[in-house]
Amino acid sequence: MGSGQAPVKRYNRQLRDLIAAGKATPSWIVSHEISVDQAADAYKNFDARSEGWTKVLIKPGMSTEKKAS
Repeated sequence: MGSGQAPVKRYNRQLRDLIAAGKATPSWIVSHEISVDQAADAYKNFDARSEGWTKVLIKPGMSTEKKAS
């Protein structure tokens, strides 16, 4: 899997249509859902390319008591 800046504007409408039609489910790439308080540690893991860290969603209202998935 590569990484880097994607040309989002080129594909966003097509991807939206695929998601709406149920033909694409991009949520499979999300490895962790965390609170804002956990962001610094998550960035360290993501930047270090730690195994299992593919895409992180930071949820501002999420309780810090919940564990990363």
